[in-house]
Amino acid sequence: MLDVWSLKVLSEVGRLGSFSAAAEALSMTQPAVSRQIAALERRAGVLLFHRLPRGVRPTGAGQAALEQAAYVLDGIVLLETRLAAHASGERGRVRVQAFPSAATAFVPECFRVFAARHPAVELSLTVGGGASAVLAGEADLALVTSWDPAPAGLDLVPLLDDELLVALPEGHPLAAGESVRLRALAGQAWIDGSHPDCLGPLSELAAALGAPPRVSHLCDDWNGRQGLVAAGVGVMVFPSIAGGAALRPDIRLLRPEPALPARRVFAAVLPAPGRSPAVEELLRTMLGYGGP
Repeated sequence: MLDVWSLKVLSEVGRLGSFSAAAEALSMTQPAVSRQIAALERRAGVLLFHRLPRGVRPTGAGQAALEQAAYVLDGIVLLETRLAAHASGERGRVRVQAFPSAATAFVPECFRVFAARHPAVELSLTVGGGASAVLAGEADLALVTSWDPAPAGLDLVPLLDDELLVALPEGHPLAAGESVRLRALAGQAWIDGSHPDCLGPLSELAAALGAPPRVSHLCDDWNGRQGLVAAGVGVMVFPSIAGGAALRPDIRLLRPEPALPARRVFAAVLPAPGRSPAVEELLRTMLGYGGP
């Protein structure tokens, strides 16, 4: 099999038309270049250059070899460039798993900022799943909360503390202020959803309400849950990570009194040696998130 250095010598001899000139360009001796071309000719079984009194000229076979060598060498340069781009985080793909409320504002905004800085990196989002997708090689980064068990074998990078608010319909008698006493909502119907977009640790909510919440509706669809609130048939916990931009105009967000403990949001990723530069760049973007 021909090696890359032999093709480089062949290319320089063809470009410069001289063994001596090629030797000088490659920091070799003229006899070493001559031997390299002779070895190529023996391997190919055909003459590649006419030896002339002043320099050399490619034969027909030599011209074909030069054309193909240029193609191969250009391909190697392209390969090195592409690998360097991946190593620097300028190319590649990052697959993200997120829970629904994180996918409404947080992830889109982070993707927008990241894509502006790294347009050649492909981003993809799957809603659902979790840290197990990273362990299975199906995702590069998964958003999880402090309500999740810590996944073995992964790093958890803390991103933000997610304040939990309460969503009431606009015309609700308790929706006029900036906050609401949870005890006053004890008799309300509550809307719950799948983990982690749920009522959270029920013991903490129950203590604030003075009784376990009366869960009347189960809905995993983020828009559907807001629709139920807007219709006045229930109230729900609204995580701040969803962003005010994702809120229906006929819903009010209020701070609960007493405050519900914030949940911390983490990025679950492979340990540092196994993370690509593109994943590291997306992590930096998420850590710099300033809100929608």
